[in-house]
Amino acid sequence: MCEANAYLLENDKESLLMEAVDKVEPDEDGILLISIFGEQKFIKGHIHALSLVDHKVYIKQ
Repeated sequence: MCEANAYLLENDKESLLMEAVDKVEPDEDGILLISIFGEQKFIKGHIHALSLVDHKVYIKQ
């Protein structure tokens, strides 16, 4: 599987936002995360980093 987990970075700590993320759609107000199960979550923030080997998306508000 190639999906990733999305994490919120705050004060150098990461907290899990969503597992099995299939799509990351940037918007001018934030980021829409969509999982392989169809779950959707909108986060106000920006992509800080991607770790492709670890399948992680890091988001900062």
